[in-house]
Amino acid sequence: MAREFRFSEATPPEDWQQWVAWWTPALNSSTRWRLPIVLVGLLFARGRRTVSSWLRAQGIAAEYYDYYYFLDRLGRKIEPLASRLFQLLLAELPLGQRVLLAIDNTPTARYGPKVEGAGLHHNPTSGPDDHKFIYGHIWVTMALVVRHPLWDAIGLPLRALMYVKRKDFPKLDRRCGWRFRTKLELAGEMIQWAEKLLRPLGKSLWLVMDGAYAYRPMFKLALPLGATIVSRLRRDAALCSLPKPCRPGQRGARRKYGREKISLAKRAAHRRGWHVLDVVLYGGKRVSKTYKTFLATWRPIGGTLRVVVVRERDGWQAFFCSDPNASVREILECFADRSAIEQVFHDIKEVWGAGQQQVRNLFTNVACFHLNLWMHTLVELWAWHKGADEIRDRRESPWDRAERRPSHADRRKALRRQCLQNQLSAVQLKHQLDPQIQKLLNSLLAQAA
Repeated sequence: MAREFRFSEATPPEDWQQWVAWWTPALNSSTRWRLPIVLVGLLFARGRRTVSSWLRAQGIAAEYYDYYYFLDRLGRKIEPLASRLFQLLLAELPLGQRVLLAIDNTPTARYGPKVEGAGLHHNPTSGPDDHKFIYGHIWVTMALVVRHPLWDAIGLPLRALMYVKRKDFPKLDRRCGWRFRTKLELAGEMIQWAEKLLRPLGKSLWLVMDGAYAYRPMFKLALPLGATIVSRLRRDAALCSLPKPCRPGQRGARRKYGREKISLAKRAAHRRGWHVLDVVLYGGKRVSKTYKTFLATWRPIGGTLRVVVVRERDGWQAFFCSDPNASVREILECFADRSAIEQVFHDIKEVWGAGQQQVRNLFTNVACFHLNLWMHTLVELWAWHKGADEIRDRRESPWDRAERRPSHADRRKALRRQCLQNQLSAVQLKHQLDPQIQKLLNSLLAQAA
């Protein structure tokens, strides 16, 4: 028998409850009531962010086995839940005609030989210890990137797929039903999923990714769907000139690629052809960029693309867009917004503790990682229309700059304060509290949040 939603320790804001109530029907009716409880547990968990800490924050002791089984079932329902979350964001946020999605991958460390799907992978952020490899999971992640009117680009993670090396597949139990796919194939699968949801709305899909994903297999999957790709261009990319127009009376099809080879290094070293443009890049700052742009043909992309070469103090960089009609401003600002997904990876690990759950079951791992992603998205959505003074509270940190942009941790703390304040207000309406007790409760609320 299905149970009603319940929030044992704190009452989330009304809009939060409405979003979760609309979101959860993707799950089975007999277990969907557990999801709001787990989400609030994530919000108030302290210390090491294990699943036990989530449940402990909600006062769950006797039923903890049921919640572990629930996470396994949740991990098998990721796609419908991610679809409803994407639809929620499309309805709640002012996205406009163009929807920008960022794709990248990130590792999460694991410990122990019996963790399903874990393997030895290259560590992109080795740090001072110089550990070039990491044992754990690799998550190919897709995030919606939106420019906030005050806080510049913000990443809202939607979905992730686990990459498992081919040599690690014998470790997976047959019950998992897993099949090998490369990182590019995983990214292409999520692009097809996103395009299917955007098609009825008539919105254009733009993709921004690092150069590690700018390869022919990705282009073959994304370009036929009508997506526009923006990425970094290799310095040794084999570019060709545009094909010459057909002569009058010339027979045969028009050439697809030009005969002349284009050297990016020579174009960047040439003194002429440079222009200056003011663009809004990282952190919402307006900066002047010296650039050179031209059209070229490239065999991996199968046709014409726009190339932008930017001159920096320490050299030059090259970017491309699969849409030849895209402007330089769009390309540079779009690629700069890719940093939002890097900030997402930082926040879900430092603020939400992604990777600290240390569960062994494959689908439980999938569920735990997505819960961290989705909590990041829901908190950012809740704080979207909030002013800076409603989010940041640095009275206890006089060494910090009060006017600094609110971080994701500030948004999380603001939501926790709101939840506890709702609970306290309900108690005040029911009971007439002594002023000293009221003062004590306010002090405890500030410490708990």
